[in-house]
Amino acid sequence: MPSSKILGFILIFIWGCSSHPNKFSDATLVKIGEFQDRRQTDSLIHYLLSKDPTYRIDAAKALASVQDSIASMQLGSMLLEDPIAEARAASAFALGQTPGSASSNALIPALQDKEGMVLREVTEALGKTIREYDLPILKKFNPKDTLAQEGLAWAFYQLGLRSMADSIIAKRAMQFLEPRFSLQTRLGAAHFFSRSSKLKIGKEYQPLEAAILRDPSPFVRMAAASAMRKLDSAVAIPILAVAVTDKDYRVRVNAVRSLASWQSVNTQRKVIESLNDKNEAVGIAASEALKPVAELYDKLLEAARMATNTRIQSNLYKTVVSIDPKQEVIEEITRLYQRTSNEYSKAHLLNSFVNATKSYEFVAEEVIHSKALVIKSAGALVLASMLQSNLSDSKLKYSLAPLFQKMIEQGDPGVIGIVAATLADSTYGFKKVINDYTFLQKAKSKLSLPKDIEALQPLEAAIAYFEGIKKPIPNKNEFNHPINWDEVQKIDKAQFVKIETTKGNILLRLLVEEAPGSVANFVDLTNKKYFDRKYIHRVVPNFVIQAGCNRGDGFGSEDYSIRSEFSLRRYTEGSVGMASAGKDTEGTQWFITHSPTPHLNGRYTIFAIVTKGMEVVHQLQVGDQIISVRLEK
Repeated sequence: MPSSKILGFILIFIWGCSSHPNKFSDATLVKIGEFQDRRQTDSLIHYLLSKDPTYRIDAAKALASVQDSIASMQLGSMLLEDPIAEARAASAFALGQTPGSASSNALIPALQDKEGMVLREVTEALGKTIREYDLPILKKFNPKDTLAQEGLAWAFYQLGLRSMADSIIAKRAMQFLEPRFSLQTRLGAAHFFSRSSKLKIGKEYQPLEAAILRDPSPFVRMAAASAMRKLDSAVAIPILAVAVTDKDYRVRVNAVRSLASWQSVNTQRKVIESLNDKNEAVGIAASEALKPVAELYDKLLEAARMATNTRIQSNLYKTVVSIDPKQEVIEEITRLYQRTSNEYSKAHLLNSFVNATKSYEFVAEEVIHSKALVIKSAGALVLASMLQSNLSDSKLKYSLAPLFQKMIEQGDPGVIGIVAATLADSTYGFKKVINDYTFLQKAKSKLSLPKDIEALQPLEAAIAYFEGIKKPIPNKNEFNHPINWDEVQKIDKAQFVKIETTKGNILLRLLVEEAPGSVANFVDLTNKKYFDRKYIHRVVPNFVIQAGCNRGDGFGSEDYSIRSEFSLRRYTEGSVGMASAGKDTEGTQWFITHSPTPHLNGRYTIFAIVTKGMEVVHQLQVGDQIISVRLEK
């Protein structure tokens, strides 16, 4: 028998090593989660009246995912009357997620709330919902504390996205860039200037210049760098010339993109210099941003021949061909393509032919005859881009029409989605070219929801176009994959996942209490080794890496979909989100962000965060492989 001291040690050890049960051991929280999953608004409204604040808060958060205006009145009452600040904040967030005047009407009185955390949510929510005639109320709002200031900065950001920002808002947002404000306030202001549509920045740009050159946060500097393209070139170019030397590669990525906005020889020379940046992502961004300047033809061709990264090389060749589609250069690209065995390299090189119209037959043959799905979808995208770049070339349209029909008849969902979207675009006028469109209807009969939603949506649009229907009824995934709550309850509150890649390892912490359905789905796929040996199929420098596609090209999915789960958590560096083709269409694909991406907030589920290995995430490129994904004990 062990002594009492030894027994005590054993008990402490066992307790220390025990799992951390998540909140769904509470049967009522499971019910709320179930009602959210099934989009049962009335049942959730009932819990807004619960005496237990935990249930009120969870019900309000659940309604942020349901987004049903029927709940706006009750959420508004909760926002004004609930004694718990967290409950009021949750109701404000839910109202911001729910479109309609009822949400805006419910939020405006809450500007009188005394709690900063509530005002943080109220103000941003108003940025999403407020109407033009109520805008003076928000413009006159005077935030008293840091959280309220942050909320107002992000409210301005939301207004900018909605093209509702005027010079008064721009002036206040410019002030928010000053160092005396918090990081979140400065970040909101920087993104306001970066992403506001139709916004022109006047002479009072000095805070923006200071932000890009001296702000201590690279997140602020990179957003400010994106905003530079809205300034006069004489002001912006010298500032960007400094920013492209920033120590953080993400600032350099955004700076080179902004610099490329001006098509002068000198600015394009600076962009070309960034092709050899020590970070591959900067070179990729530079190659994608380059403009076709005839005086730089030889320099660009030389850079293309010297490039060791196929993605950079293909972008350079594409620019060269857009300047002058010389036959010898096209043949050079063709030989490179034929010598390459890597599917992703081939897909990149096909992109070089976008401006080589005479090569349409070669590209079409690759789409039709290649067995590699990555190549088929890449080729289809190239042909679509060819048309877009040559709208006046009627011969090309007539030549591609029978080839497009053949591609659709082959039945590959990825190709169908791309080609159908092209046929549905009235700009190209395929209705005058294709008389018999029954092949589209036959293709539709072989597809099914939810697996083929990304093919069915454009295919329905194409059929509607040929039938003369202006507004086709959009396809929606039906509820087909309810959450397995027994499995959710088994998931540790602090469950970690190890992703082993060819570039190194990444450690994630799953957020089961915030996104139980998405986490349960990810855990199930992980246990089935679904993600093993799959590829990183999409990388946008200083945005995301994306994986989980069973085809390897981003057009793959399975015979089910799960619900979107939105929370108050915002996208920042290392957020792990579910990819989707619209609300409630998530499945197997997921992504990791390189930096804050506020335009994804409240629109894409966040189900995990990176806790270790962000340096690996920043290195991953298209075609890198995931060796394994495993739950960590």
